[in-house]
Amino acid sequence: MPAGFPDFRLGTVLATSFTATLTERRGEPVERIPTPERLVDWLAVSGLAVDSCTPAELAHARELRESIHAAATAAALQEALPRAALRVINTCSTQGQAAPILTPAGDREWHLATATVEDALTVIAADAITIISGERDGKLALCASPTCQAAFFDTSQSRTRRWCDMNTCGNRHKKARFNATHRKPPPSSLIGP
Repeated sequence: MPAGFPDFRLGTVLATSFTATLTERRGEPVERIPTPERLVDWLAVSGLAVDSCTPAELAHARELRESIHAAATAAALQEALPRAALRVINTCSTQGQAAPILTPAGDREWHLATATVEDALTVIAADAITIISGERDGKLALCASPTCQAAFFDTSQSRTRRWCDMNTCGNRHKKARFNATHRKPPPSSLIGP
C-alpha cells in the first residue's frame, strides 16, 4: 500500500468490504479511498481491476458506498430500506457490463467488459443486493463499537458476531476491558490525626 494512506479493511463479503472504505463513522471518520487512485487500488485488491478513475467516478462510488451502508444498516435493524439508497444501488447494478465467470479451480470471478469503474460498481451493487435481500446464508449486523457502527455480514455459525473486524474494533474493546479491570487503584490519601 502506498505510504500515507490508511490500510484497507478487506473482508470476505465484497459489498461490506466496500462500505468499510469509510470507517469510524460515529467517531472521527477515516476515509480509505480519498483519491481516485486509491479507489483503483481498492478495486484491484478486490478482484475488480479497472483502467482508471476520475474524480466524478470516485464521487459516484462513494454515493454507492453510502447507499449500501444505509440499506444494510436498515436491514440489520429490520427497518424499511431507504428509497434513495435503493435507487442508487439498483441503478449501479444495471448500468455496467460485468459477468461472472468460472475459474479452473471452480471459483467465481467477475469479468468486467470494459474495465471501468462503472463495471466494477455493477458487481459491488449486485453483491449488496444478494446480502440485503437475504439470498446469501448469513445475517446483516452492526458493529458493537460505539465509534464504528459499521454494517457487516455475519456468517458465523451462531450469527452472534459483535464486531465488524476482530483485529480492529474487537481488539480495541478487549484492550479497554482489560485495562479497566487491571487498572491500579489510585493511592489512598493518608488521613492525619
